Amino acid sequence: MDLTTAPVATVSATGSTAPLKVAVVVASNREGRFAPVISGWFLSHTADHPDIETDVIDVAELDLPVALTFRPDADAQDRLAAVASRLAAADAFVVVTPEYNHSYPAPLKNLIDWHRDEWQAKPVAFVSYGGVSGGLRAVEHLRQVFAELHTVGIRETVSFHNAGALFDDEGRHQDPAGCDAAAKVLLDQLVWWGHALRDAKAVRPYGA
Repeated sequence: MDLTTAPVATVSATGSTAPLKVAVVVASNREGRFAPVISGWFLSHTADHPDIETDVIDVAELDLPVALTFRPDADAQDRLAAVASRLAAADAFVVVTPEYNHSYPAPLKNLIDWHRDEWQAKPVAFVSYGGVSGGLRAVEHLRQVFAELHTVGIRETVSFHNAGALFDDEGRHQDPAGCDAAAKVLLDQLVWWGHALRDAKAVRPYGA
């Protein structure tokens, strides 16, 4: 083939430059949870980001069925459809998760397992919190799960070790330089992968 005349695939300017739709998944539904502090901190970093639009998907508000079935009743179908459309619309995901017993919360696994195509060929990043481990053991488990769903896991994370002692009563981090820098790296990588995968799918649909 003459390379000078070979067709070149193009991606529209709209597809390349429109802000990424990022679903921020809040993974805890525990009573008295610390999740709103961590998710609020993260959203403060995305609020004025020119490349990102966020949609907060809080597992505590979803009321998803807990019994997986191929034949959910009409009410369950409505509840599933409502969140499925939001996951499908997302170009990328950020999971905000605590660590429960060396892993991630059951409601998050339930949300993951009810869906498949909605996750595929999209980047997923992790913001974790907990005790001495900072939730990183939960993240390592999640990487395996999301790899099975054909996502691209973002290498860099933000983790808060002994999280309860790091924030004041207004939800402000008391020494933010390190975590702010980590958030910037995470978002830079998420935006790069989000645009790359969205543009690639505009040229050639992903087939799993």
